[in-house]
Amino acid sequence: MAKVRTKFVCQNCGIETAKWMGRCTNCGEWDTFTEETEAPLAKKEEAKAKLSGGRTKKQSAIQIKAVVSVQEDRLVTGDGELNRVLGGGIVPGSMVLLGGEPGIGKSTLMLQVAVRLSKEKVLYVSGEESAQQIKMRADRLGITNDNCLLLTETDLYQIFKELKAHEPSLCVIDSIQTLRSPIIESAAGSISQIRECSGELQRFAKESNVPVFIIGHITKEGQIAGPKLLEHTVDTVLQFEGDHHHTYRLLRTKKNRFGSTAELGIYEMLQDGLRQVSNPSELLISENVDDLSGISIAATLEGLRPLLIETQALVSTSAYGTPQRSATGFDSKRLNMLLAVLEKRCGFRFGDKDVFVNIAGGLKVEDPAIDLAVICALLSSFEDISLPKGIAMAGEVGLSGEIRSVSRVEQRISEADKLGFDRILISSANKGLDQSNYRIEIVKLRTVEDVYGLLFQGLGSPTYEEDPG
Repeated sequence: MAKVRTKFVCQNCGIETAKWMGRCTNCGEWDTFTEETEAPLAKKEEAKAKLSGGRTKKQSAIQIKAVVSVQEDRLVTGDGELNRVLGGGIVPGSMVLLGGEPGIGKSTLMLQVAVRLSKEKVLYVSGEESAQQIKMRADRLGITNDNCLLLTETDLYQIFKELKAHEPSLCVIDSIQTLRSPIIESAAGSISQIRECSGELQRFAKESNVPVFIIGHITKEGQIAGPKLLEHTVDTVLQFEGDHHHTYRLLRTKKNRFGSTAELGIYEMLQDGLRQVSNPSELLISENVDDLSGISIAATLEGLRPLLIETQALVSTSAYGTPQRSATGFDSKRLNMLLAVLEKRCGFRFGDKDVFVNIAGGLKVEDPAIDLAVICALLSSFEDISLPKGIAMAGEVGLSGEIRSVSRVEQRISEADKLGFDRILISSANKGLDQSNYRIEIVKLRTVEDVYGLLFQGLGSPTYEEDPG
């Protein structure tokens, strides 16, 4: 009789040892080892063979030129944002991992996708909620579908039996941390259980050609919980993020074997579920009736998607000895750098000023092209003079006060032109732009001093080198 193997697994990094240790030698964490009992290999193979019905596929090596290229017919969902992020739809036989903070809307997004596929049979497996709770959410979303099947189960093999019985076109697992394989003698959510369940689900997806969506929890550091092998196993990793105090949610791609990782999906969380935002620039820019100082419009990129966002700044005299520096949605270290550039290169004194910067809409922007808009918002609040309406900006600010060129400036200009802006301020280093292709006026600037002269001193357009293109 085969001997049952006992091992100790670190619940933080997944390393396995033959004996218990107080501190993990790999990640350095204390008291993270738990004892787990693994079934013999023969028992594992027997269970897998029973699950697959005894079918085994043997492959042999062939020449790469002998492989026939086949265009996969993707499963197009009713969610245009999700289709964009996935690269055009769901690839048959693929495995997609969706991660995000608790309560951000992962289950709502997956339920909307499952229910709106009215022409396809979908199996929605939940190990966290009952069928009544899922039905209440579906009623709140106001959508029904006769082809959407619900299963509240955590046993992996029972789930596979239902999959074989109903043969759905899509399977949703909510969540991978709740599943448990009878082969592994450990609690659900452990490193070994997640590794075993994800491997079995991937094997099922590839053999049956049924796409599988799995929802995963994240740690307090914002990383997907479980072994790193989980992200390597799946074909696509999606990150659903946003601020709980704002309505906007962003769907990013961290890994995609069937498309680009630079795509971005934007949703708005409403009472009746998640609504797709097809033109986010119009929602992220507020229409102020009064001319207010400290507000500028930045042309930024989220992945490959151009966005116009509102940048707000407030500069006031400090009431205490140490001035405050606060940034929401913007890197505070970069804010300190821009303030130092304004003091050194332009002579503005912010040493006794409280400075606050906010990106409207709850977005977090890391694009350096927003520097110019932050500079203009700071100067507008410092002088208490509102910026002229109809101006967008896209430029990175260097330590010497120069305005540096940014990537894909044509997309930024086209987005501002589409929304009816009159002028866009960019760097003079951006070459090859034809003004005749745009209705919007393209103003090229060299330094921060040129920006201040143009916007606040009424000097007109500053001189710069003509673009030979």
